[in-house]
Amino acid sequence: MKWKKFTIKTITDAEDIIISTLYDIGLEGAQIEDKVPLTPLEKEQMFVDILPDGPEDDGIAYLSFFVEESRENPEDTAISLSADEIVANINRELDDLRSMMDIGEGTVMVSETEDIDWINNWKQFFHQFYIDDLLVIPSWEEVRPEDRDKKILHIDPGTAFGTGMHETTQLCIRQLKKHITSETELLDVGTGSGILAIISLMYGIRHAVGTDLDPCAVEAVRENMAVNHIAPERFEMMIGNIITDKAVQDKVGYAKYDIVVANILADVLVPLTPVIVNQLKPGGVYITSGIIDNKEQTVRDAVEAAGLEVLEVTYQGEWVSVTARRRDS
Repeated sequence: MKWKKFTIKTITDAEDIIISTLYDIGLEGAQIEDKVPLTPLEKEQMFVDILPDGPEDDGIAYLSFFVEESRENPEDTAISLSADEIVANINRELDDLRSMMDIGEGTVMVSETEDIDWINNWKQFFHQFYIDDLLVIPSWEEVRPEDRDKKILHIDPGTAFGTGMHETTQLCIRQLKKHITSETELLDVGTGSGILAIISLMYGIRHAVGTDLDPCAVEAVRENMAVNHIAPERFEMMIGNIITDKAVQDKVGYAKYDIVVANILADVLVPLTPVIVNQLKPGGVYITSGIIDNKEQTVRDAVEAAGLEVLEVTYQGEWVSVTARRRDS
């Protein structure tokens, strides 16, 4: 299947209005490429597997729209037109906008691509791998005969959540294996695909609770639990912001967890830590990661300020994990 790609060079301030305007002529689902840094809210909603710093924002944005060349649907305004006609329509709309606001260069580039599969193309980059004795394998790969007697995590992270390949996830897994027991009640903050809680359940903990801001995490966790044969009653998901939402804190429960694990950015761990200490049992263990090395002291200070005792700091690449314990009294 062939697609035409129409790319508009503009400025970041004009992104939203151009996307909205072109929607009216049948162009939907814009792909945005810019260098705008994440807002504090966006950082709060991201759970690792991202670079700590991006390139400097230059104000330039590229908006790309894709149109299938087969034109099998004559009711679709965009795909019933030729590429030249679509470009003409785009330019007309851009000219109208240009008379009212700055849209930067406002040029249109056309290229051709094939076999776009928005959901599945990323899978070519994720293959089975080991984390120590644990084989992590995506749902679309087969277990080799020689690996069938090993401990295996089947994971299908979707397009938004972690796979276990990132150093921060591996740091958490290694710390969890040191501290979990058959009686462990675990809280996984920012659970994403559920990988940390599911691995802990595979290694024999009693029960897990996961919280996340993204409702998509519910389905990702459900699917990954099913493929790893985790009974639904062993892992409970909750959506909401445990840092600021008292209702979420109440639902999660207080002084209830033997281990709290949070694989989140340092800027989120700082406000999370004084809250989450209330969810830990006395003597409970707090495992954190998602910490770039130059943020280590910031997180250590937050952990100690919350009255927790630092047990261990571990490193992998440029990433750091801080493990601490709630004092008994």
